[in-house]
Amino acid sequence: MEEEFYSIIKLVSGEEIFALVTVDENDDNPILVLQNPVVISTINTPGGSMIKVKPWMNMTDETMFMIRLDKIITMIEAKDQKLIDVYENYINEPDDEDISLDGSVMPTPKMGYLSSVKDARKDLEDLFKKDIKDT
Repeated sequence: MEEEFYSIIKLVSGEEIFALVTVDENDDNPILVLQNPVVISTINTPGGSMIKVKPWMNMTDETMFMIRLDKIITMIEAKDQKLIDVYENYINEPDDEDISLDGSVMPTPKMGYLSSVKDARKDLEDLFKKDIKDT
């Protein structure tokens, strides 16, 4: 096998995937070995652009996939360090068990300060009253 490289791959199905790739040239018919392939898309919002990363295959825990070259339209080596960092962060993050099937996320202390609505309202009112007295 040759050296590993990050690649963006366009498949004949129309899918675009990003993965760490190795080319296996042991046979007459080379095969790409993809490690942790993901689909990366950009989402434009009023607050700016965001990147959405999701697994290429959702219903498996496998991390290695093989694709024959006849299933690929084109591929390029990815050299954008920001894109590689996003991919690496996604791959290296532990599975988040706080995400439910409907996509809702339970807040954790890691996400920021947690409080009840009553406590947050009191803190904000105190802060507002303090600002008025100070001016």
